[in-house]
Amino acid sequence: MTLTSLCVYCGSRPGKRPEYLAAAAELGALMAQRGITLVYGGASVGLMGRVADAALEAGGKVIGVIPQKLDAKEVAHQRLTELHVVDSMHTRKAMMAKYSDAFVALPGGIGTLEELFEVWTWLQLGYHNKPVGVLNTRGYWNDLLGFLDQTQEEGFVGSETRNLLQVADTPAAMLDLLGRWRAPSRTQWMGPGET
Repeated sequence: MTLTSLCVYCGSRPGKRPEYLAAAAELGALMAQRGITLVYGGASVGLMGRVADAALEAGGKVIGVIPQKLDAKEVAHQRLTELHVVDSMHTRKAMMAKYSDAFVALPGGIGTLEELFEVWTWLQLGYHNKPVGVLNTRGYWNDLLGFLDQTQEEGFVGSETRNLLQVADTPAAMLDLLGRWRAPSRTQWMGPGET
């Protein structure tokens, strides 16, 4: 697939390790160099701000989408190519999905997790055919990935669904992986009597 825009979910905090900020900056710069528009939550703080700043500094296009209620709390970025202030989180997520060819989660908190699982579920159910991945900086997602393996082992998630989630350790590898991704031939919804 041709990757022209990428939705990045990540923390509005920087995290405790400098590697998280460094990976966000590297991803933003690489996206700009490859002509990939960054679509993200519109904040100027934390990893969100860092990925946007790096993309802008490298000459990239950045689209931010932030709800009015979070405009002040997350400190909306004022130097973006486009900033959309919307009425709700639902509108924010729908607009981000509409503008994006793919989705990736960097380290973040419960908001990042919620966004990641929502777009992954949409992919599983066939509501979109766009790749979904996690950038596993410093093994940040290792415990979650282990739990997801357990959900498969316990019979709650099929291997097809589990394998939809793309995982890479570096920004370059993540962009390459998303660019090579091919949509599944069918959705992963089970019919009556299937296990």
